[in-house]
Amino acid sequence: MGNCVSLDVSCHHQTLNHACGCLFGDGNYIHMMEANLEALEKTIQELEERRDDLLRRVVIEEDKGLQRLAQVQGWFSRVQGVESQVNDLLDARSTQTKRLCLLGYCSNKCITSCDYGKKVLKKLKEVEGLLAKGVFHVVAEKSPVPKVEKKHIQTTVGLDSMVEKAWHSLMIGERRTLGLYGMGGVGKTTLLACINNRFLEVVNEFDVVIWVVVSKDLQNESIQDQILGRLSLDKEWKQETENERVSRIKNILNRKKFLLLLDDLWSEVDLNKIGVPPPTQENGSKLVLTTRSKEVCKDMEVDDMMEVVCLSPDEAWELFQQKVGENPIKSHHDFLPVARKIAEKCCGLPLALCVIGKAMACKETVQEWRHAIHVLNSSSHEFPGMEEKILSILKFSYDSLKDEKVKLCFLYCSLFPEDYEIGKEKLIKYWICEGFIDGYRNDDGADNQGYDIIGLLVHAHLLMDGVLTFTVKMHDVIREMALWIASKFGKQKETLCVRSGAQLRQIPKDISWELVRRISLMSNQIAEISCSCNCSNLSTLLLQNNKLVDISGEFFRFMPALVVLDLSRNSILSRLPEEISNLGSFQYLNLSYTAIKSLPDGLKEMKRLIDLNLEFTRELESIVGTATSLPKLQVLRLFCSRVCVDDIIMKELQLLEHLEILTATIEDAVILKNIQGVDRLASSIRGLCLSNMSAPVVILNTVVLGALQRLTIWNSKISEIKIDWESKERRDVICTSSPGFKQLSAVHIVRLEGPTDLTWLLFAENLRILSVSGPSSIEEIINREKGMSISTVHPDIVVPFEKLELLTARDLDELKSICCDPPALPNLRQFYFEGCPKLPKAATEYLRHAWKDVEGGF
Repeated sequence: MGNCVSLDVSCHHQTLNHACGCLFGDGNYIHMMEANLEALEKTIQELEERRDDLLRRVVIEEDKGLQRLAQVQGWFSRVQGVESQVNDLLDARSTQTKRLCLLGYCSNKCITSCDYGKKVLKKLKEVEGLLAKGVFHVVAEKSPVPKVEKKHIQTTVGLDSMVEKAWHSLMIGERRTLGLYGMGGVGKTTLLACINNRFLEVVNEFDVVIWVVVSKDLQNESIQDQILGRLSLDKEWKQETENERVSRIKNILNRKKFLLLLDDLWSEVDLNKIGVPPPTQENGSKLVLTTRSKEVCKDMEVDDMMEVVCLSPDEAWELFQQKVGENPIKSHHDFLPVARKIAEKCCGLPLALCVIGKAMACKETVQEWRHAIHVLNSSSHEFPGMEEKILSILKFSYDSLKDEKVKLCFLYCSLFPEDYEIGKEKLIKYWICEGFIDGYRNDDGADNQGYDIIGLLVHAHLLMDGVLTFTVKMHDVIREMALWIASKFGKQKETLCVRSGAQLRQIPKDISWELVRRISLMSNQIAEISCSCNCSNLSTLLLQNNKLVDISGEFFRFMPALVVLDLSRNSILSRLPEEISNLGSFQYLNLSYTAIKSLPDGLKEMKRLIDLNLEFTRELESIVGTATSLPKLQVLRLFCSRVCVDDIIMKELQLLEHLEILTATIEDAVILKNIQGVDRLASSIRGLCLSNMSAPVVILNTVVLGALQRLTIWNSKISEIKIDWESKERRDVICTSSPGFKQLSAVHIVRLEGPTDLTWLLFAENLRILSVSGPSSIEEIINREKGMSISTVHPDIVVPFEKLELLTARDLDELKSICCDPPALPNLRQFYFEGCPKLPKAATEYLRHAWKDVEGGF
């Protein structure tokens, strides 16, 4: 019993102490309960208001493509948690306050009230602390660079085992570098892409995976550009010197565990001169490269080398059948053994299987297939080097081209650098002037023939589709084959000089001027041409994208056969010598994107000139009197030039009886109206730039401007743009079921004041490129109500931007929508959004999800 009494006294003693602490202690929890509850209620309200204000700021920044700071998100999470706890306390408020007595100094449940009051005070201090910490000067920053960028790969055959072997070599053990080597077209790039994409599924292996296309003629600067473009969100590095870039790359990569994938090496690359730290066990970084030469792997001192071999016979047969299709092979039992022999001739080379398989897809008789065997057997399949094996196999596709003109067009493509996006329109103009295609026609027949030839070459796998539909590319192995054939299989190398993208600073001294027929020195660093040469056979001279400042008149003195001269994108070239008048056969001159100030008088002597390109010549003062002295001129391009069409130029243009293609810059709305009133001029317009125009209304006529392909509106104040399709009597004899601009494929709008929408773009049903930049009052690209009104009148206009491939919107403070909710852009390939704060977050989230597999960003 003594022990029981002792325990009871002790318990009462503790309870008494606790109660006294609640009543008279430092906390004074019961007496201050109501005051603390009022303070808590007020403070949590202030905290919620601050949270809402901060959230609005965050949403605005996120709509710009930025990412909220982790500390801001952490603060939001803590506020959410404490808000729930405060609500629970406030819900119990009524019950707890009813228990108070003695003017609030005591409670009929003293212990319970004391605990409650203690929680209220503690939570009040916590809320006050969160309120004090909820001040953020910066709430978001640019999104981090993605760790891996997905590479698009077509269905592969026979690569799985090689992917596993390469993966094991790279990831297992202490190897830091891996070299993949093999003959051209064997699938090295595809294998590298498979390795790249694997890291989309592997978490925390590398901080960043960097893909760099090196190619044959690329230098350190280009490699640096690709690395910095992958690592940096800003573009400050573009203005830096080579040494500054080296330091920047080194500083970034020294802090990261990286995987560098170098595709298509032709020689040793000094990583130190680029700024790439060597992969080591300490930094955890790794390197994988692809090359045609085992020697390059040795020069790069890779830890492990792996040969990418050709496909096995079964794998090769599977790939060949995919490219040919099953119908020809299965249509007759005689096809199968012949088809297998053709596949065997490809020796398991994927590129050859694809090319020859596609060439055979249209062969429908056994006799055609047997003839193919005969052609393949006529070339030996045993060659001392891998280049010869590739070329002899690939030449079959070239030989399958029946038209000699198509073959010439194909060989001409080899003048461009590796991996170069060749503009289809420019390529066709070259072909026309070289005589591969018969001249210009009123019905666009020459252009159509050119596009048909491009289609044939693409289907034959001799050209590839570019990033956008108006460009094509040539695989580097195919290009080597074309150069080999053009030089008569290496026996007449002097007739062709192709040094494009070779970082040349002067004209090569080893050119055989008397023999050379075509020269391509584009994309180099040549600043001056002072030599004198006798080029009696030269027909094409490509010097675009250099740094030309001066060209000696002596250079042009003896070039009687020259028909194509491209000097475009020499941004500081301001003059041409008068000796250009010696070019008696001259047909094509491209001076676009140069600083040319005036045209030489000698140009007036170019009586055979048919194509003159002066687009983007911002310094050119006048062409008055020049065009009219060129009697055969068929193409005149003045798009985005300083030379604007006025009354004088308009009169001169009407004197050009052979003019078929015109691109023009217009500043005066009256001139725009007048030129649309001259049918022959208006129907020849392919490009139109409305520059610095100020007008309440601008009318664009879809009938007379039916051939319009490009439209730019720059720095203009135009309240309304109207589309006119029925204001002239002649429309009675023209089909108007779909009145839009059938040919309009590119629209660029920069600093346009006035309209709040661009609904008139619905009339550009084949639009592929749309770029809109501010500042501007544009709130929506397509207004729903206006769009429905147009669709009611013209039911053919249903889906806006159905063919759009590239969409750019920049600095549009008022932009709220694109075209519909959600936007349907089935053919989009690239997109860029920047500085569009009012574009709804829901829309941008949809775009991110819908366009996750295309190039672009926010």
